[in-house]
Amino acid sequence: MGGGAVDDAAERYGTNSELYADTSLTEGADYGRRYRRHEWFDDDLAGRVEVQRTTILAPHGGGIEAGTSELCLGIAGYHPADLEPTPTDGPVHDYWMFEGLRSTGNADLHVTSTGCDDHVALSLTGGSLNAVGLHGCTTAQAELPDDTKAVLVGGRSAAFKSALLERLIESGVLAIDAAAVPALNGDEPTNIANRTLLGAGAQLELTTPLRRAMFRINTREDRKNTTRRLFWTFTTAVRTAIADLESIQPIP
Repeated sequence: MGGGAVDDAAERYGTNSELYADTSLTEGADYGRRYRRHEWFDDDLAGRVEVQRTTILAPHGGGIEAGTSELCLGIAGYHPADLEPTPTDGPVHDYWMFEGLRSTGNADLHVTSTGCDDHVALSLTGGSLNAVGLHGCTTAQAELPDDTKAVLVGGRSAAFKSALLERLIESGVLAIDAAAVPALNGDEPTNIANRTLLGAGAQLELTTPLRRAMFRINTREDRKNTTRRLFWTFTTAVRTAIADLESIQPIP
């Protein structure tokens, strides 16, 4: 499936470029894009400054796969309500998201992760050692009983998957290896999360009940202001897994 809650056969657009070229759509009304690339500056000849090594992605944010925009920001180190650094002492990560802004019909804007060719997304992931894509799925797509709050952990990076599974389970979140559900495994080389310098990344598929439980009011307008403890438990676990991974990736 390439990481998403819509069957490939139902896709209206094969790539982001096709969607952007559709003159019937208006950016800012139908869809939006948000991203942040942090400045790199090192003028110290005797030392070096650490750089961002991990990019956070939400290819189906806004009203397409609800909650993934807010999770993208939280994991990147920013509060989704005001974009203030959270926690204040960092770290922060680069991020990119594509968001459906319509009141209805956002599923039409879904582009599979293998079809993601947004130039900023490609630039950010292509310059990163790691990337993690955030997605939403139904319990049926995850092959789980109704109302199951779970996340399927996939992607091509075995080390990243292992760190994510360990930290999420440790935090009390039901985390499952997505290898058991091939349609949600996110292991295609062309998946945007795997188009990193190492050719591998991670993908998180959160079931609808899990995402719904993270917000007191589950609407695009209100999610950012009504995050529950589960939201922060989840984002902290993912951030810790990223720190675990980066700790074994020294940059010479």
